[in-house]
Amino acid sequence: MLFDLFRKKKKLSPERPVPTHIAIVMDGNGRWAKKRGLPRQAGHKVGAEAFRTIANYAKSIGLKYLTVYAFSTENWKRPEEEVNAIMELFCKSVINESPELQKQGVRVQVMGDRAGFSEKVLSYIERIESETAAGERLTLILAFNYSSRSELMAA
Repeated sequence: MLFDLFRKKKKLSPERPVPTHIAIVMDGNGRWAKKRGLPRQAGHKVGAEAFRTIANYAKSIGLKYLTVYAFSTENWKRPEEEVNAIMELFCKSVINESPELQKQGVRVQVMGDRAGFSEKVLSYIERIESETAAGERLTLILAFNYSSRSELMAA
């Protein structure tokens, strides 16, 4: 159903109410790129663009919360070059997207263990959270350095 909404952009009716919260696991970007003979980093860039499209549509249909599982604790096991490229993509996205997110009333919150991130990445996390704190139209929750195992143990 969710993907039908994004592909067809159907008008929602009372029989098809908008959920309050949707969560998406961003997975397969590297495989997508590899299948096309591209470097894995190209897949992450395309994934970020797809994410932007989904977030815009979620906001337009009145979704209140969108959680995106973007970087798990297992992702640290990837090659250092790939991890660095993902972190750089995040930092560039903060710079490029923050003004529009503010304008559109989107609040960004980052969840997950912040240990292990560089000071640079931590500063961008703090920046996007503070710059969008007043947003009330959609709360976008980015899960970075998350682990279902540690979440279950903490619960």
